[in-house]
Amino acid sequence: MIDWLFGTVLGKCVMTFLISLLPVVELRGGIPYGISQGLDPWLAFAASALGNMLPVPFLLLFVRKILHWMKRYPRLGRLAVSLERRADRKSSRVRKSELVGLCILVAIPLPGTGAWTGALVAALMEMRLKRALPAIYAGVLIAGLLVTLALTGVKALRFLA
Repeated sequence: MIDWLFGTVLGKCVMTFLISLLPVVELRGGIPYGISQGLDPWLAFAASALGNMLPVPFLLLFVRKILHWMKRYPRLGRLAVSLERRADRKSSRVRKSELVGLCILVAIPLPGTGAWTGALVAALMEMRLKRALPAIYAGVLIAGLLVTLALTGVKALRFLA
């Protein structure tokens, strides 16, 4: 099993996908991992983008309920309050231009931004799923493109030509 996971192109794509599912790491860690494992940059981009996008609808639908549940327990409650404060700080930027702001928040490939943060902000702002999802997905694609181009430089543009 381990040989398959690290020794085949499909296995490397699966690992890249799984790494991109993780909060904080997201595709900002998935793309570099995939490329470092010898995947074509655009294949690493695709696997990472799909992995990063997968949890977003579930986060949008359930994050408020999960935070409410977490508040019943002292340690988890502190974490929930911390996450809400963080999202509130980020939401001030998003409120001005709503969907464009949400897209930009997700698209900036820096720590503290990304699909997980964008979904948290959108959920706490009570944005509808059908409005928030396209903005977050567009931000993920932009962030993935920026990370891929930063890692591969102009050589990656030959694929687009």
